[in-house]
Amino acid sequence: MKAFVFPGQGAQFKGMGKDLYDNNPIAKEYFEKANEILGFRITDIMFEGSDEELKQTKVTQPAVFLHSVISALAMGKDFAPEMVAGHSLGEFSALTAAGALSFEDGLKLVYQRALAMQKACEAQQSTMAAILALSDEEVERICAEVSASGCTVVAANYNCPGQLVISGDKEGIEKACEAMKAAGAKRALPLAVSGAFHSPLMQPAKEELEAAIAATTINTPCCPVYQNVDGKPHTSPQEIKANLIAQLTSPVRWTASVQQMIADGATSFTECGPGAVLQGMIKKIAPSTGAENIELCHA
Repeated sequence: MKAFVFPGQGAQFKGMGKDLYDNNPIAKEYFEKANEILGFRITDIMFEGSDEELKQTKVTQPAVFLHSVISALAMGKDFAPEMVAGHSLGEFSALTAAGALSFEDGLKLVYQRALAMQKACEAQQSTMAAILALSDEEVERICAEVSASGCTVVAANYNCPGQLVISGDKEGIEKACEAMKAAGAKRALPLAVSGAFHSPLMQPAKEELEAAIAATTINTPCCPVYQNVDGKPHTSPQEIKANLIAQLTSPVRWTASVQQMIADGATSFTECGPGAVLQGMIKKIAPSTGAENIELCHA
């Protein structure tokens, strides 16, 4: 069975999508439609903007969404997923590509999500850190210990065995990183992000986005969508909505999602969007399973 997966924030790069825009009329049409929906030419920032401009959450999220979704839609009939999943922001891309969200509604929700998250980031100094070569249980234990001292630190992204990202306030992340290293982590590396995504500190953004999601029409997708909150397949619009709302303050269970997709019959994974981050994770989760980039499918 063919599985298509969609990356999240952090996969962006300068010039992303320009080849698609220049060489595929369908892609160009969608990019121009996106400029109209957003009310500014995001394509100018994607193709020619500075790294700093592209790093802004309010730009990054819609940019990655657009590259991912348009890559899939530009394939035409060759895009025939039997299951889909997306990492964090990528879940919106997966839902849009699978027809659960219209292109316009998907982009509007992603932009609202980005603005709400940026606002939450500005309200409190917070960040994230990658923890390498420590068990999930040990990371969770240390997060609980540090949180008991009055800070906020949680496991946020279960990316693959031996790679977990934690999220919280700056003091909590600093304390947790020291404790992780002392417990034997190969690395405890603070990330260059401006907020504690997938943690309780995103509650204001969750509340803001909840109303927007509740008011958006979600259709039954063309195939099961494996959602971040529980790593399980969903096709019910009501379940999809509830999980999307919960996603902002809940961990991304990527390892569980990939394992469940394989258990349900996935034999190959195609990454739709910039970069190859998810391919690397999938190869660590299931070394014998094939993973490639959608660009290879265009060739």
